[in-house]
Amino acid sequence: MIPLSVLDTVPVSEGSTPREALQATAALAQVAERRGYLRYWIAEHHAMEGISGGATSVVIAHVGHATATIRIGAGGIMLPNHNPFVIAEQFGTLDALFPGRIDLGLGRAPGADSRIAHAMRKNIAQAAEYFPQDVMDLRTYFDGKADIPLRPNPGWGAGVEMWVLGSSLFGAQLAAQLGMPYAFASHFAPDHLDAALALYRERFEPSEHLARPHVMAAMTAIAAETDREARTLASSQEQMYVALRSGQPVKIRPPIPDYRESLPVQAQAMLAHLGQASAVGGPATVREAIGRFVERTGADELIVSGATFDPAARRESLDLTMDALSA
Repeated sequence: MIPLSVLDTVPVSEGSTPREALQATAALAQVAERRGYLRYWIAEHHAMEGISGGATSVVIAHVGHATATIRIGAGGIMLPNHNPFVIAEQFGTLDALFPGRIDLGLGRAPGADSRIAHAMRKNIAQAAEYFPQDVMDLRTYFDGKADIPLRPNPGWGAGVEMWVLGSSLFGAQLAAQLGMPYAFASHFAPDHLDAALALYRERFEPSEHLARPHVMAAMTAIAAETDREARTLASSQEQMYVALRSGQPVKIRPPIPDYRESLPVQAQAMLAHLGQASAVGGPATVREAIGRFVERTGADELIVSGATFDPAARRESLDLTMDALSA
């Protein structure tokens, strides 16, 4: 069976608080660990009422204390927002706390709209140009072999597994050049999926860290006892996507049966487009959808995302998804 992991944005439902969202994340991570998921990653997003993963390294520590064996990390850190030296210290600290369990996925997007640059007092567009160099600086810190006068501590020589994340050809090419594993954000940006994976595999250069290409692809996965129940649960995330695309991000709303049918044609088309990297349904439907996606991508790993209004439904979805693939 293909290894499965979990991507969590730490969603906040209407009527709840970030504290409750963080408690739900810890409980979900415990389910993922118990059921044999390989990794539990937190995504960095900012200034969104319905998402509480902005302080990503802090949330990872929270998940680490709630679990014992599952790999934990960032999916990912949006590096233009940060200083690589500080990220090395943060993830070096995480490695010291949870040795042998820490992943660091690195992205080039800001994780928010253009106003975040002013709030962070950074020229994020210019910082994005330095993304390749910043990735190499982080690898230098974690390798701990270079003769440099200023070394992050913790961080120097830390056992952090680094990934390049992307939704375009840029990240695929960089991961290939540096001989790093590559994770594609197909759950919300599937347009360049096939081309990016082909480019990554074609141009991959082996490194001391990775001998051959290694791909993780992201999917939305929401499983329930029946197809109809799962589609209803998924309507909470669909409402979030529709609001986000209209520039009005919201908290996770209660599910609405037959929600898609109530939408304008353009919104239905947008959700259908995203649905090419999704598995929403009962166990048999989820198993078939994941099988088709693995066949399409040839992925070495899958990472599944999927917000529900009721955190208990997310936990049950992880259980049912693993059951479906184990059957």
